[in-house]
Amino acid sequence: MAPKLSPNPGRTARHYRKNKASRDHHRATEGKTGSTPAKKAYRASLGRARRKANPGPQQDMSHRGGKIRPESRKTNRARGGSRRS
Repeated sequence: MAPKLSPNPGRTARHYRKNKASRDHHRATEGKTGSTPAKKAYRASLGRARRKANPGPQQDMSHRGGKIRPESRKTNRARGGSRRS
């Protein structure tokens, strides 16, 4: 089951919600990346940590300070993918 949409989406999420062609291109390219063995193993380890921690909705398991801990989905994803200075 997919996670619920964020009630307070960031700039990128708002962009993909409004632009179908861009969203389709993003899904195609991310699908190729996400299907590699390394990414599958990474997601499996996060899934185990998530089941153990049982965080609330709108939460991700974040790598901070050498530990995996629950954090806001928006904050976690913004930090990792930001290209802003």
